[in-house]
Amino acid sequence: MKTFTIAWKESKIFFSTPGAYVVGAMFLVLTGIFFVSNITAPFAEAGVRGIVDWASFFMVFLAPLLTMRLLAEEQKLGTLELLLTSPVRDWEVVLGKYIAAYLILIVTLWLTLYYVLLLYIFGEPDTGPVLSGYLGLLLHGAAALAVGLLGSSLSGNQVVAAVLGIAILLILEFVDRIAVLVTGTAADVLNGLSLNAHAADFGRGVIDTENIVYFLSLVAVFLFLTIRSLETRRWR
Repeated sequence: MKTFTIAWKESKIFFSTPGAYVVGAMFLVLTGIFFVSNITAPFAEAGVRGIVDWASFFMVFLAPLLTMRLLAEEQKLGTLELLLTSPVRDWEVVLGKYIAAYLILIVTLWLTLYYVLLLYIFGEPDTGPVLSGYLGLLLHGAAALAVGLLGSSLSGNQVVAAVLGIAILLILEFVDRIAVLVTGTAADVLNGLSLNAHAADFGRGVIDTENIVYFLSLVAVFLFLTIRSLETRRWR
């Protein structure tokens, strides 16, 4: 119950401040630009792969910008210590704030369905890749928000928190590029860690259990690290 109370409070703050609207608008404008570019290209096909690919890339920046305030601002204002000494567990604080950020992400992605509607009005896209593509975006976004929340727990400065989150996500996004420089087990490990490699299948209409497990594992690992980060503050 405390988790949902925190989530509700943070959701109201999100919708009452311009930050979330600005970040969401930037995301929609950028994805819209590349959507138009893809469908107007020569021999373009009616599909969401272009939307999914670019939205996945912009998610690297969207998620940390949405989460940078959640714990960093509490640290800056000195209210985090009060929150942690109240009768609420660390995991309830982290999960509540995470749920609030995820709700904002869902609303933002829901608005991109306008592009999909246009595809169905003026073309005949395959519904399978549309559904799998958005499933991939929801999973990718869930993992990216968990990473961003960790960044927010590590600094009392929102800009630094955002930069930390973006840096970690960029490493995970492009780690497969390093894999071409090595061979054997090292290459397999690097490819296995890549956000880009696991997200690409969804845009092609392929739903692989391994990819789902990967994203859910990232969520679990980074939320756990965020909880541990908060726990260390109790003993400072």
